[in-house]
Amino acid sequence: MPETRSINQNVTPKLLPDFRNLGTVLRIVLLANGIVLLGAASQATSWGALRDNILQSSVLLQPVLLISLLLLHALSPVLMRRPYWQGALAVTAVVAAITLVLDKLGGELFSGLGDAGMFRFTRHVLAAIAISLVLLAYFKLRIQALTPAKQEARLQALLARIRPHFLFNTINAVLSIVRADPKRAETALEDMADLFRMAMSEPREMVELSKEVELARQYLGLEALRMGDRLRVRWDTQNMPPDALIPPLMLQPLLENAVYHGIEPLPQGGDIEVQLYLDNDELHLKVSNPAQAQTEPYANGNKMALSNIRERLALLFDVEAQYQVESDASHYQVHITIPYVKGKTT
Repeated sequence: MPETRSINQNVTPKLLPDFRNLGTVLRIVLLANGIVLLGAASQATSWGALRDNILQSSVLLQPVLLISLLLLHALSPVLMRRPYWQGALAVTAVVAAITLVLDKLGGELFSGLGDAGMFRFTRHVLAAIAISLVLLAYFKLRIQALTPAKQEARLQALLARIRPHFLFNTINAVLSIVRADPKRAETALEDMADLFRMAMSEPREMVELSKEVELARQYLGLEALRMGDRLRVRWDTQNMPPDALIPPLMLQPLLENAVYHGIEPLPQGGDIEVQLYLDNDELHLKVSNPAQAQTEPYANGNKMALSNIRERLALLFDVEAQYQVESDASHYQVHITIPYVKGKTT
C-alpha cells in the first residue's frame, strides 16, 4: 500500500534541513557567503584589504560549498532517517573533511597572509565547522518556528472543508430527490459521508493524487445534484501519475471555488476544466472555469481557501512550488506546480 507521511501534531518534526530542496540550497549559499563576507570585513583595514580578503576566502569557500552540497544532496535520504544529533554531526564532519582535502590539494592557493602549515589547515577546518554549526542552528530554529504555522495551515484547511453552505446545500439537494430517486439520494449521502470522513481523519502531509481525484469527483457529483446540467466538468488525466503524492485538501477547494464563483453565478452554467499531468519531474494541476464579466473573478469569499493553499505549498515545498493565477473578465485559471514525489509501496 502506498506510504503516506503523517504529520500528526505529536510527531517530532524533522529538524535537519532537506539538502534536496532548492530553497534550502539557496539559503545555505547566501548565508555562508554572508558569514564569510562579515568575517572578511571585520579583518579588513581598507577597501583594498577588504577586496583581497573576500577574494582569498572565496577561492576556498565556493568549491567547498559546491562539493559539500552535492555530497549532502546524495546523502540526504540517509541523513533524514537518523536522529538529529547524528545527522548534524555527519553534516559537520562532511564539510570539515571536504575543506581539509581541498585545502591540502590547493597548496599555496588557499593560504592566507601569514598562514603556514598546520595552522592554516586548522583555521580553515575550524571556520568550516563553525559555519556549519551556525547554519544547522539557523535551520533548526526555522523548522521549529514553522511547525506551528504548518499545524495552523492544516487546521484552516480542515475548517475550510466543512463549510456550512456546502452542508446545507447538499442536504437540501438530497431531500429534493429522496422520493423520486432514492438510490441516487443514498449514493449522494455515502459520498458526503466519505468527504467528511476524509476531513475528520488524521492529518497527512502527503496523500496519493488518485485518492484526491476520487474525492474531488465525489464532491462534484454532490454539486451536480443541485446544479444539474449547468455544471459540466472536463477531466484531462491522460498523463496523470496516480501514485504522485500531493498535500491533502488541495484539489477540492479549487473545484469548490470554481463552482461557487465561476459556474453558479452564470444562468447558463459552464465548463470546469481540470488538467493533471507530469512534465519534467514536476506535477502540474490546472483548474479553469468561466468568470462573470460583471464581477471581479474570485471575490472575497474564496480568499481564505486560496491563501491557505499558497501557504501550505510554501511551507512544504519552499521555492520549488509555483502558484499562478490567470484571469480576465470571462476566464479564471489556477495553475499549481510542485515537485513529483512518488509514493512508495510497502
